[in-house]
Amino acid sequence: MTAREAALTALERCRRDGAWSGSSIDGIIKKYALDRREAALAARLCLGVLQNSLLCDYYIGCYCSTEPKRLEPKLHDILMLGVYQILFLDRIPARAAVNESVALCRKCGMSRASGLANAVLRRIAENKSAGTLPDIPSEGGAEYLSIKYSHPEWLASRIISERGYDFAEAFLACNNRPAPLTIQVNTLKISPEDYRRALLRAGIDFEYDERLSGCFVLSGGNVAELPGFAEGLFYVQDRAARTAAEIAAPEQGMTVLDACSAPGGKSFAAAIRMQGKGNILSCDIHEKKLKLISAGAERLGIDIIKTAVMDARRRDAALENSFDVVIADVPCSGLGVIAKKPEIRGKTEAEISALPAIQRDILDNLSAYVKRDGVLLYSTCTVLRAENEDVVNAFLADDGEFAPEGFNVGGVSEPSGMHCFWPNVDGTDGFFAAKLRRIKG
Repeated sequence: MTAREAALTALERCRRDGAWSGSSIDGIIKKYALDRREAALAARLCLGVLQNSLLCDYYIGCYCSTEPKRLEPKLHDILMLGVYQILFLDRIPARAAVNESVALCRKCGMSRASGLANAVLRRIAENKSAGTLPDIPSEGGAEYLSIKYSHPEWLASRIISERGYDFAEAFLACNNRPAPLTIQVNTLKISPEDYRRALLRAGIDFEYDERLSGCFVLSGGNVAELPGFAEGLFYVQDRAARTAAEIAAPEQGMTVLDACSAPGGKSFAAAIRMQGKGNILSCDIHEKKLKLISAGAERLGIDIIKTAVMDARRRDAALENSFDVVIADVPCSGLGVIAKKPEIRGKTEAEISALPAIQRDILDNLSAYVKRDGVLLYSTCTVLRAENEDVVNAFLADDGEFAPEGFNVGGVSEPSGMHCFWPNVDGTDGFFAAKLRRIKG
């Protein structure tokens, strides 16, 4: 299987089955044993098409008599692959992108459609070379940003209204860049300096993020092939999520509830910060996800984590006033991790509008589990005020037992007790954290 065939298969699975692109392309690469070069191209093609789908569709629509959405789905995928190569992959000659797309049509039993593919892609390639591609409409507005960066127009409009046009453009553009791989050293087993030496010996390029001890940023790669994976010397976690765990500040001997914990990153960060001394209850509503947490804890050599099925919206009287720290990493729109999961762009405004009520229910419920003087950490991996500040402020206005507490952690100083991380500002995932202290009750 070639890289282009692998990418096409992955795109079909995403479209037909709703599969995540990352797991889909990884599974195909492994199944067909693609070599490193072909695997890298396949992954780049799959991710690139999903990241630039609206822009690719725009140019297809300019040169195709049939509306893109009315094309046979597989033909549409092939055209998207071809357009992406022409627009963004300068190392691939335009003629090669066209010819390989035509060949792919024939391999897929669509010989009659190969002529259309050839005509459309050649016109796009010729006009790109001549600098005569049609202008994107509505420059300076949400529609323009939506097409140029392939995000839903409602999201572009929302960010513009909340943060301004230039900020919105920088955010959307940042989401289309390759996402780095960030790992955190398991200091229960190895020091950050010793792990740095291990990376150097392995010839792996990295940056050490000095804002957090043991935080390394890599350009990418296979996690399982990094030094010390099997030995549990590190775990994968973005700096923003790790900072949130540090904001909660669990200490040795404390009791911690991580209520929506899968796949377990914040539980692992808490356990390591606690030096393996104390008790952590990691919960999720789906029992099968708990296996991921248990497996991760075992690999890391963490023995203070217990798991349990929990519906974070339903009160368990036995847990009331039981925890020094409660982490409420609530279900959210995920709009802060679009760079890693481009499929999130397909979420509608209607889908997302229902989330704040769920988030508020969870926050209300989990607040009862916090001891007097304990900490309630509210977090999401989104950047929308409706899911972040608005939820927390409404909770504080109605509750009366909690107050925001400022923090200065990992290079983030926030007297308000609330901080939103932005990829274009912080170099992290989009993420929100609010630290609340129980002062009554």
